[in-house]
Amino acid sequence: MQNRSTAVQIRESAPADWLAVAGLLAQLGRPDVRGTAEEAEARRVYERYLERLDTVALVAEDEGRVIGFLDMEFRTWLNFLTPQAWIPDLVVAEDARGRGIGAALLARAEELARARGCWGMTLESATWRERAHAFYVSQGWKEVARSFSRVLTDAEWPPAPRP
Repeated sequence: MQNRSTAVQIRESAPADWLAVAGLLAQLGRPDVRGTAEEAEARRVYERYLERLDTVALVAEDEGRVIGFLDMEFRTWLNFLTPQAWIPDLVVAEDARGRGIGAALLARAEELARARGCWGMTLESATWRERAHAFYVSQGWKEVARSFSRVLTDAEWPPAPRP
C-alpha cells in the first residue's frame, strides 16, 4: 500500500527491519537494546513475533528508510465469537511526524483487522502523550478505558516522559 500524500510505502515488517524497528521502539520509550548484551535475544523475539499467525507487523518506508512501525495482535475475549485487534506499538520517527504516516499505518491496520473479521480495535497510549491522544481522536478513535500496570521487577516502567 502506498500513501499518495506522503509517498511512503506501508508493508509488512521483515527480519531485515530489526535495527530500524529497535530504534523506533527506543524512541517510543522502550529499552534501547541495540548494541547491548540483550540485542540478540530481543531480535529473536522480534523474528518469532513476525512468524506468529495471530500477529502482523507493519513498517512505513520512505526511500528505503524505515520511519514508522505498527504491530497488531488478534485476540479473542471470552464470550466474543470474533477477535479484537490490539495494537501494542505505533511509532513514527521523530523527524518524520506530521506527514500522515501514523494515519497510513492505522488505515492499513484497520484494513487487516476488518479482513480478519475483528469486531473492534484497541490500543494504549501513555498518559503524558497528549499529542498522540489528539492524533488518535482525529483518526476517529475514542478514549474508552484506563490502563493499570503493576511492575514485578526492578524495571523502570513506565519510562519517564521525554522532554
